[in-house]
Amino acid sequence: MDVNIEESWKHQLSDEFSKEYFQKLSAFVKEEYRNGRCYPPGGRIFAAFDHTPFDKVRVVILGQDPYHGPGQANGLCFSVQEGIAKPPSLQNIFRELCDDLQLSEPANGDLEPWADRGVLLLNATLTVRAHQAGSHQNKGWEQFTDSVIQILSEKQEHLVFLLWGGYAKKKGARIDRSKHLVLTSGHPSPLSANRGLWFGNKHFSKTNDYLKEIGNEPINWQL
Repeated sequence: MDVNIEESWKHQLSDEFSKEYFQKLSAFVKEEYRNGRCYPPGGRIFAAFDHTPFDKVRVVILGQDPYHGPGQANGLCFSVQEGIAKPPSLQNIFRELCDDLQLSEPANGDLEPWADRGVLLLNATLTVRAHQAGSHQNKGWEQFTDSVIQILSEKQEHLVFLLWGGYAKKKGARIDRSKHLVLTSGHPSPLSANRGLWFGNKHFSKTNDYLKEIGNEPINWQL
């Protein structure tokens, strides 16, 4: 796996790329992509970083695994390529977004504009084998993305971390809450949302209220 990643992130993460676990991860991912279909496309594995340079990050949304269906994953958590049906979790994210901010329903599920506006859309695992959820877990990606979160927590100030569901909450346990705002809720998946753990969290307005409070520009969430 060639680490073709945005320059500011390359600088921040250079130590990780030389570690043994990352070398093993890289060899595993290369082999997987060579031997079968994997997602996202190879050139978009680090899309979250490419669209949101280190010093431009204002909000972090944590996902778990890339989508594993044809044409879905585009390297940004919860996001799908334009023209692809919106998965149930994303439909629920949009429903909460529209209810919270009185916005119109986004025409498609591509969250790239959010990424370009400072929202780091980070999955815990950055690759997956086609049609096999979780197939690239426990190979080193989680250690890599833990380091990303640690670096952001230590080197930045006044970020907003949105942790949706038990997995994200656990992954965000080391975030320094004295420096950053951490908002948690249930996962937007139908199972969680239908149990009353997602809708009404108002994370989008709470994020903007905090950013304005500290003198930063709010996020334009309209897609």
